[in-house]
Amino acid sequence: MENITSDRAPSDALVVFGVSGDLAHKQILPALYAMSKRGTLDVPVIGVAFSSWSLEDLRKRATDAIRKAGGIDDRRALHRLLARFRYVDGDYNDPRTFTALREALGPARRPAHYLAIPPVLFPTVMTGLGASGLARQARVIVEKPFGRDLASARKLNEVARSVFPEDAIFRIDHFLGKEAIMNILYFRFANSFLEPIWNRNYVASVQITLAEDFGVKGRGAFYETAGCLRDVVQNHLFQIVALLAMEPPVHRGYGAVHDEQAAVFKAMRPIRPADLVRGQYVGYRREPHVARTSDVETFCALRLYVDSWRWAGVPWYLRSGKRLAETVAEVVVQLKPPPQRLFDDSGPTFGRPNYLRFRLQPNSAVALAARVKHVGKEFVGVQRELYMLDHQLGEEKPYERLLTAAMAGDGALFTREDAVEAAWAAVDRVLKRHHRAIPYKPGSWGPKEADALIAADGGWLNPVPDAATT
Repeated sequence: MENITSDRAPSDALVVFGVSGDLAHKQILPALYAMSKRGTLDVPVIGVAFSSWSLEDLRKRATDAIRKAGGIDDRRALHRLLARFRYVDGDYNDPRTFTALREALGPARRPAHYLAIPPVLFPTVMTGLGASGLARQARVIVEKPFGRDLASARKLNEVARSVFPEDAIFRIDHFLGKEAIMNILYFRFANSFLEPIWNRNYVASVQITLAEDFGVKGRGAFYETAGCLRDVVQNHLFQIVALLAMEPPVHRGYGAVHDEQAAVFKAMRPIRPADLVRGQYVGYRREPHVARTSDVETFCALRLYVDSWRWAGVPWYLRSGKRLAETVAEVVVQLKPPPQRLFDDSGPTFGRPNYLRFRLQPNSAVALAARVKHVGKEFVGVQRELYMLDHQLGEEKPYERLLTAAMAGDGALFTREDAVEAAWAAVDRVLKRHHRAIPYKPGSWGPKEADALIAADGGWLNPVPDAATT
C-alpha cells in the first residue's frame, strides 16, 4: 500500500506524555532506540510526567528500558537518542506544565504529542494542548482504548476534533503495526486466485483466535476496568475482521482503505447476549487489585455477522483469552465442502473441508489445506497443508513502525473516527447486558460453552505447532 502522507511537513519534535509509565518503558523508549539506530529519529524528544524526575532520571530510565527490551548493541545510536531528550515535570491539570513544554520545544513548531497516559487523562491533556496553542500544526497520537463504549468514544472524538483536525489524530492499535497483520491486506489484494472464492458462496465460516498462555501479569487493576471484550476483541480482532472482509479499495491511498474498513464495521450486526460467551480463568480473583467477586471476563468468544453483499449469512467466530493453552494468533477461513461426494473420503460428510490459515504470531505463515491422494489404486487420501513461513530478519516492530508513520503524517496504520464508533456500536449492547463469566481451567482453551457456540460449524480448529500436515 502506498504511503500517502498529509499535506503538512513531518513532525519536528516528539512529546511523550506519561514517559515515566509502564507503556513508555516497555514499548516507546525501545522503539525510539530502534528508530535512532535506523536513522529515522532526528528530532528532539520531550518527556512529560508528574514524577519529580530530572533529565538524568529520564536518561537512566530509557537506558534501562532499552537494555531490558533486547540489549544495547549500538552505543552511538543510544548516545544520539539520550542527547535528544528533554524533560518537563508537572501536573497535566496545571497550565504551567504546558508553558514549560512550550519552552522545552524551543523552535519546534510541528510537534507530535504521544498520549501514553491513562485514557481518563486524554481529554485533560488534549484540552491543555489546545488552550496553550501547542496543538497548532501539531499531531496527537492516542493509545487505545479509545473510549469504553459507544457514548464515551463519541465524547472523546468530540474533544479530539475540537482541538485537532481529523488528519492530525492518530489512534493507535499496535496490532495494525505488526508485519503479519499487514500481510493479510497484501495477500488478499496482491493475489488474484482468492477473489473468486472470497465470498459467501465458497466460505462457510471464519475463525479468529488470539490466545495468551499467561495471566494479567500484575495488571489486575487495569483489567478490572476493561475485560477481554474491550481490551482485545473490539479493537484487535475487529481490525483483523475488517482486513479480511473489506472490499477492494478504489486506489492505494490509505483514505480509500479506511473507507472500506469502516464499511465493514458499519455492516456488523449488533452482537446479542446469545452470541457471546464470557469466561474467567480460575485464580483470576486472587490476582492483586482484583475484586474477590469479580465478574470481569478474561476470555471472550463470540459469533459475528457482517451483513454485506459479500458476507451475508457467513458466521465469524472470534475468541481471545488469558491463561489459555498457547500464546498464538491465527485465522482460519473455512471453505465449503465439494457439492458431491465423488470419493469415499471426501465431500460434505467427511472430515474438515479445505481451509486457508493465517498464522499471525508467534511467527507469520500462510497455509492452504487441500486433500491429496495416497499412492495406490484406491481413491483415498489425506488433507495436507501447502505451507509458507515468512520470517524476515530486521523487520520493524509495531511501535517503531507506528511512531515513524505518525511523525511523517502517514495514517495508513491507524484507525479513523467513524470506524472507531462503528466498532463500538457492534458490541455496545453486550457491554451492558451479558451472561456471567464462566470459570475455566488455566491451560485449557476456555469454557466448554465456547465450543457449543461454534459446534454447528465443525468446532474450533485449535492452533497447533507449525507443520506441513494436519
